[in-house]
Amino acid sequence: MMRSGANGENQQYWLDSFKAGDSWRLFRIMSEFVDGFDALSAINRPVVSIFGSARITESDPSYQLALDVGRRLAQAGYAIMTGGGAGIMEAGNRGAAEADAPSIGLKISLPLEKKVNRYVNLPLEFKYFFVRKVMLVKYAMAFIAMPGGFGTLDELFEAITLIQTKRIKPFPIVLVGSDYWGGLVEWIRHTMLACGNIKEEDLLIFQVMDTADEIVQYIQRTVVI
Repeated sequence: MMRSGANGENQQYWLDSFKAGDSWRLFRIMSEFVDGFDALSAINRPVVSIFGSARITESDPSYQLALDVGRRLAQAGYAIMTGGGAGIMEAGNRGAAEADAPSIGLKISLPLEKKVNRYVNLPLEFKYFFVRKVMLVKYAMAFIAMPGGFGTLDELFEAITLIQTKRIKPFPIVLVGSDYWGGLVEWIRHTMLACGNIKEEDLLIFQVMDTADEIVQYIQRTVVI
């Protein structure tokens, strides 16, 4: 794909438009790591990350489920961390905020997502996706993946891969919504596993659940406060 002129490039290829050389870019990357480590290491309770689409509205059942899960986990003594945006992320942060718990938003700088949602009480902003993903994995003790798009899949499979390859200690990963995730899980089982590209035990890295009761109870059993 050919790039447009300077103005178009700044708008469409925001990361590539960063004008400093690669050596100076390293200082920006380092500063994001330092800011993230300093802020998140101060959280004094287990953190649960909730992922999902920014496009889901408050009237969607998935929003209400994420709100309920976030609130109940916060009431049980957990902090809630999301990507800080709208939709499912807003719902998770809202649940935490309503329970007066740490409501963490790790916002990525994107042209279409200007602001962190109003329910975040610990905001951090990142330019680089990979820095944000390090924070999400390093400081979360469980992942809850609600219905989402490519970003949700990226974060989900990053965590699954790190656990599969034993780069990090296993932690609970919950896919919420058997109707939404069922097709993907079946493909993983009947294609990836059948072709020998994963092992049967890899399917145990994640669980599929549908209700707030089973999600909260599972987190409480596996992430003891």
